[in-house]
Amino acid sequence: MLHITEEQVRELLPMRECVTLMREVFKDLRTGAAQNQPRRRLTLPTGSTLHSLAGAWQKYFGTKIYSTNPKTGANFFFLLFDAETARPLAQFEANYLGQIRTGAASGYAADVLAAPDASTLAIIGSGFQARSQLDAIREVRSIKEVRVWSRTEAKREEFARLFGATAFATPQQALRGADIVATATSAKDPVIESAWIEAGTHINAMGSNQARRRELPSDLIARAQLIAVDSIEQAKIEAGDLLLAPVDWADPRIVELSKVEARPAGSPVTIFKSLGLGVEDVAAAAFVYEQLS
Repeated sequence: MLHITEEQVRELLPMRECVTLMREVFKDLRTGAAQNQPRRRLTLPTGSTLHSLAGAWQKYFGTKIYSTNPKTGANFFFLLFDAETARPLAQFEANYLGQIRTGAASGYAADVLAAPDASTLAIIGSGFQARSQLDAIREVRSIKEVRVWSRTEAKREEFARLFGATAFATPQQALRGADIVATATSAKDPVIESAWIEAGTHINAMGSNQARRRELPSDLIARAQLIAVDSIEQAKIEAGDLLLAPVDWADPRIVELSKVEARPAGSPVTIFKSLGLGVEDVAAAAFVYEQLS
């Protein structure tokens, strides 16, 4: 069984390839050729939590396991198996695997839902996941202007310097006129307001996958013409942006991304609520494994 390091994942999993993989994954979810198991969590009195999520895609199946603690951070691992024989193939250090595939899923969503001529991207947040959101959207749209806001001035200025963005003093300023918005924060409460979002904007919200946390306000959820989620089953458990709105899960505006083939007509506000699926990890891990085996 191979042991695959963070450095190997970064070297062998380019964002362009990963966006293509996510396109294939969601196509296979639509047809039933891929399987996904929602995240499960075991939380201890110490505040430590064990998370696991699994999936099956093509010749592979696997599971990501990670531990988190508010004081000490997170530790990510992924196990890949052969679907035919159940033979273990590889174990991964999986921090970058998750970062890249999360960005790639958002890139695919933006490719389907953002305006074809979208050229201005606003990113709310400047941490680990913000970079992959930027990288992925640059793969699917000709982005001419990148704006960033985060709570810490030094961090947003550093992000701007490293990635060719402009840092703004307020989120409202960063969002004005943006064609695509990516929220990548650890916020518990909404970080943007509906009034700051113009008609025709597409939003990728990926910062929260917990039922009591959200980045988007209720009136923006109510206003959106289409809300795509990576999995409705999983969203009903952990999509705080929708659970706290709250939404009616029978609302036809709420659909799985795998079933969305085109942007709605006119100048819609669209949202992709990203939670992160185990099957996405399987596809990304399988690609890296095949480069090494």
